[in-house]
Amino acid sequence: MSIYSPFSKSQLLPQEEKLEVARHKSELFIGIPKETSYQERRICLTPDAVSSLVSHGHRVMLEAGAGECSSYSDKEYSDAGAEITQDTKKVLGCPMILKVEPPTLAELEMMNPQTIVISAIQLKTQKKEYFEALATKRITALAFEFIKDEDGSYPAVKSLSEIAGTASVLIASELMIGENIGKGLLFGNITGVPPTKVVIIGAGTVAEYAARTALGLGATVKVFDNSITKLRRLQNTLNQRIFTSTIQEKSLLKALRRCDVAIGAMKGKNRAPIVVTETMVEHMKKGAVIVDVSIDTGGCFETSEVTTHEKPTFIKNGVIHYCVPNIPSRYSKTASMSISNIISPFLLHIADDGGIETAIRCNRGLKHGIYSYHGVLTNKAIADWFNLEYRDINLIVF
Repeated sequence: MSIYSPFSKSQLLPQEEKLEVARHKSELFIGIPKETSYQERRICLTPDAVSSLVSHGHRVMLEAGAGECSSYSDKEYSDAGAEITQDTKKVLGCPMILKVEPPTLAELEMMNPQTIVISAIQLKTQKKEYFEALATKRITALAFEFIKDEDGSYPAVKSLSEIAGTASVLIASELMIGENIGKGLLFGNITGVPPTKVVIIGAGTVAEYAARTALGLGATVKVFDNSITKLRRLQNTLNQRIFTSTIQEKSLLKALRRCDVAIGAMKGKNRAPIVVTETMVEHMKKGAVIVDVSIDTGGCFETSEVTTHEKPTFIKNGVIHYCVPNIPSRYSKTASMSISNIISPFLLHIADDGGIETAIRCNRGLKHGIYSYHGVLTNKAIADWFNLEYRDINLIVF
C-alpha cells in the first residue's frame, strides 16, 4: 500500500543546515529638524553624540538653529561633522528622523514613505489623525517612553523623572521667596530655625529624586503612597529612615496642614489619581507651595490647572500652584544630554545589526519601543485609547 505524503521524495531527504548570514553594518542617515512644539527646548543628540555617530560612518543632517535653545550652536554641530541646512523639507526627507516631540501632521506630510521616526509619543496630547497619517506613509515609529532597558525599566522615562524630581524642589525653593505671596523662607535647615517641611505624594522615581534633593537641603520629608513595596524601596535607596505612610485622609491632611511644600508625583494607568481634594488645599498654610509634577497625566491635586513656562504659577486658596507639564524642558541642556545618552547607543546598535529590521529582532527592548511598524499599529494601549485596530509586533517580527 502506498503512503500518500504532501512532500516530494527530494523534500523528505535530510537537508543541509542553513546558517544565519553574517550581519552587515548599515549606514544611517539621520535628520534632526528644529522643534516646533510650544515650549519645547530640547534636542535629541548633543554635538558629542553626533561626533560619535559620524566617526562610525553615519550621516547627520541638522536644521539650522535646532540646538540653540539647549545652548548648542550650529558651529558645534558642524565641527562634530553634522551637515547644517536651512531647508526643513530636506531634513525631513532623511530616511531616519529624530525628534523630541512627536512630528506634527504637516511634518509627516513632508516625510518620505517608509521613514523611521524616533520621538516621544505623548499619548494624552495625540489625535487619531496622527496614527492614520503614519499608516498612509507606512512609517515605522519608535517612542522613547516605550523603549525598555536590559533590566526591564524604561530608561527615557526614568531619566526625565530624575530631572523633574530634582527640579520640583529647586522650583519650590524659588517660589517660597516670592515677593508678593511667598513666605520669604529659605529652603533648608538653619541652626535654631525649624526646617522646611515637605510632603511628597507618590514613591516612584520623581519622588525619590525630590526626597533626595529636599533631604540634601536639610528639609524634613514625608512620603505618602499606597504601595508599601514602593515605600520600602524608597527608604532603602535613600539610605535613611524618613516618614512614610499609606494614603489615609486623616494623616495626609495633618501633614498638609503643617507643610511648606507639597509635591505631586503620582502616576496612574490612564490618569493620575486625585489624592488631595480642594478642601485639603484650603487647610494648607497661606503661602505654601504645590508643585504638581503629575499634571501631564491630569494632576493629583484637585485644584491643579495646566500652566506654561511663561506664566508657571497661579494662587488658589492662598496656596501657590506650579503646574507646568514639561518641567525637564526648563533644564533643556541637562535634559538633552540625558536623552542623547539613551538614544545614541541604540542608534549605534541599530547600525551594527544592519538596520532597524534586524535590530528589533535581536533587541526586545527596542522592539517594545515600536508603536507603528510600516504603518501598522502595534501598540495595544494606543489601539484601545483611540479605538483603532492593532497587530501584535511579535506576530509580525520574530
